[in-house]
Amino acid sequence: MFETYPLPSLTIEQAKRLQFKVVDSITHYFNGYEILSDGDLGVVLGLNRPAFTQKAECVLAEIFDTEAAALVRGSGTGAIRQGLMTFLKPGDKLLVHKAPIYETTHVTLDSMGIARVEADYNDTDDILRAIDGNPDLAGALVQITRQKIDDKYHHDEVIAAIKKSRPGLPVMTDDNYAAMKIEKIGVQCGADLSAFSCFKLQGPVGVGVVLGKSERIKRIHQFNYSGGSQVQGHEALDVLRGLCVAPVMLAIQAQVNEELVERLNSGEIPQVKRAFLANAQSKVLLVEFKEDIAEKLLKITPNCGAAAHPVGAESKYEIVPMIYRISGTFRAADPTLEKRMIRINPMRSGPDTILRILRDAIAEAEKL
Repeated sequence: MFETYPLPSLTIEQAKRLQFKVVDSITHYFNGYEILSDGDLGVVLGLNRPAFTQKAECVLAEIFDTEAAALVRGSGTGAIRQGLMTFLKPGDKLLVHKAPIYETTHVTLDSMGIARVEADYNDTDDILRAIDGNPDLAGALVQITRQKIDDKYHHDEVIAAIKKSRPGLPVMTDDNYAAMKIEKIGVQCGADLSAFSCFKLQGPVGVGVVLGKSERIKRIHQFNYSGGSQVQGHEALDVLRGLCVAPVMLAIQAQVNEELVERLNSGEIPQVKRAFLANAQSKVLLVEFKEDIAEKLLKITPNCGAAAHPVGAESKYEIVPMIYRISGTFRAADPTLEKRMIRINPMRSGPDTILRILRDAIAEAEKL
């Protein structure tokens, strides 16, 4: 048995206020004709990017209470990579959590030749020991969602501990699966940079955003000097359109998750042993069965209407609930879980749809 510590989700009321903030910010930078257009293209003189992209970046900075923003290619992975490039050189040391690093971030660090200094972010004393023992640290990376089953750190406390110990040390947060779901992301808690994928927030494929200190964001714009690197105006508008609907949509999703936990743990489906929530990476419902039927169910649930695999994990393409195998972190912790546990992301569905799919799939599995 193990404990999980999922991040607190925004309530519906909090999500509504965030939606209204997004729209209000849009009205500060776009007039009523521009917002009904499809944007502009190319490297505008003086901006070296489309004017609508520059306006959208101003909106993003205002939404997240920070100095500046840059829309970049490469989704969340590209955003993290470009953020790290603003303060790291090959061979530099980077403070990271003592846990498996997200695979694409791992590739970035390897390709840059970055040395990892590990500290347990669940233990403030260990963070301080790592910083004190490495005076040549060049920065720190904090992933807001959980990297291990038992992670329970609060990112604001981790950022505060790092900044108190070494005020000038650049701190970057990976806000994927957290932005628009929680009350404050990294830059709103004192981090120098935050990065996440717009694709996970109903935005266009392949676009990410870096938020934070203006001098670092300026460097990212310099990295992307060429015309082919630019996020075009129509894509920037699609980012904003996605952000307008994401907060309430994701708050409803969180509400569905909570109702499912309650109903499944009350015995509504007798074959279920327990259900609980975890951030792995996105906040999902984990369902453990009394018998080893998980592998059978995953072959059946697509035929019952459930998505068979993720696309962008909450992208605009994902409507029906996703029922999928548990994450690699959980499989590593206990390999037997794969036989009796599944993960569910409700996406846009309600709890009754998910329970109906589970019942139908269990009934079919029991015939096999």
